[in-house]
Amino acid sequence: MDRSPYKASLSEVVERLGKSPARLQILRGLLAYRAELRKRGISKGFQWLDGSFTENKELLLLEPPNDVDIVTFFHLPDGMDQSSFAQVFADLFDTDNTKKLYKVDAYGQPLGVALKEMDVVIISYWQSMWSHTRNRIWKGFLQVDFSEDEDHIASGLLARMEVEFSR
Repeated sequence: MDRSPYKASLSEVVERLGKSPARLQILRGLLAYRAELRKRGISKGFQWLDGSFTENKELLLLEPPNDVDIVTFFHLPDGMDQSSFAQVFADLFDTDNTKKLYKVDAYGQPLGVALKEMDVVIISYWQSMWSHTRNRIWKGFLQVDFSEDEDHIASGLLARMEVEFSR
């Protein structure tokens, strides 16, 4: 049984998981969050997506998801070390802030830097927790590339879907 992330395009995520106005709001927040990361200098990496957003929460728990859980794996922006990065990006990896502003439960993991023991523990936690539901049923999670071009395609699709739901 493969428990590695399923690689999907962001437009595929929008198309498959944007099945209600509440879900479209979460996707709109995800796109805004990704745009803000890019605006501040993150241009390379990928994200893991998970949580009740990637499951059929409406059927299982009879309520819509509140947010999407994400981990952004990124390369530090040019000219930044981890200390300066933390100052500029702290609010974008503060889960209370990102849930409120973007409807994302956001975490970050730098790539291309020395891996510390705690980094391994955290990555292992995400892999183990996100590989099954709260009811301990095995599942996977999604991996999307951090591509600005893909965001433009997904944004257009999302806009069309928002119009459809507003009719």
